[in-house]
Amino acid sequence: MRELVVLGTASQVPIRARNHNGYFLRWDDDVFLFDPGEGTQRQMALAGVSVTAITRLCVTHFHGDHCLGVPGIVQRLSLDNVAHEVVAHYPASGAEYFANLRRASSFYEVAQVREEPVVAEGVIATGPFGELHARRLDHRIETFGYQLREPDSRRMVPEKLAEFGITGPAVGALQREGGELLERVSEPKPGQRFAFVMDTRLCDAVYDLAEAADLLVIESTYLHADAALAEEHAHLTARQAARVARESGVRTLVLTHFSQRYDDLSLFHEEAAAEFDGEIVVATDLARVRVPRRR
Repeated sequence: MRELVVLGTASQVPIRARNHNGYFLRWDDDVFLFDPGEGTQRQMALAGVSVTAITRLCVTHFHGDHCLGVPGIVQRLSLDNVAHEVVAHYPASGAEYFANLRRASSFYEVAQVREEPVVAEGVIATGPFGELHARRLDHRIETFGYQLREPDSRRMVPEKLAEFGITGPAVGALQREGGELLERVSEPKPGQRFAFVMDTRLCDAVYDLAEAADLLVIESTYLHADAALAEEHAHLTARQAARVARESGVRTLVLTHFSQRYDDLSLFHEEAAAEFDGEIVVATDLARVRVPRRR
């Protein structure tokens, strides 16, 4: 299963209907938890997802609405005796903050949390999920966006296999060996991409992260009418987010991180729809969004 569970959609100030950030991504056998803000544990309980499933923790930056849930998550991993290793990614410049969050109170640590701070842009991790990329964004403190990229592969075409008389174990051998014959009996199978873009002004890195994303989760703190505020506070508007989606070939656009000044979120959909004609999800707390079927 590949699915996003939205745990919170507020920006700096949570309100009754919107908790601080938190994004739980199921990607086959891996679970990525992005930017756990205050109250993440409770939101996970309400959403019916388990802390024990988390395999990677990814923090974009160290503003409170993106990281104050880290202590509870780290401690819960030990409380639940999670046996597998959990890898934590965060900007290396904020290592002191992560250390303070990780040891925010006394607890008996038994879980294995391995820190892999992000020191530079590029591929920061590989695994069964593919590659995890990071790009530096344009915010008031060092901030990284993340992109999960599954490698491209090939899909076998049964009719072509039959034409060449390839059956049984020979199919697997052909896939391993490659070559011209493989290309003749198969077709390209593009890998899927997930992108996660939080607090930033518009910059090249936003477009790079969003490029060909099947699912783009992106902050849209403000509406276009407040574009000056967005620029001043280093955030995006819904119009900007939608323009990125359109120009980057995104399939499903998920808008989130809404300022507390807005009550009517339908305005975000209207603004985005004027720029982007793909699927638009205006995120709400506890919503579930499936990663689209393969192209």
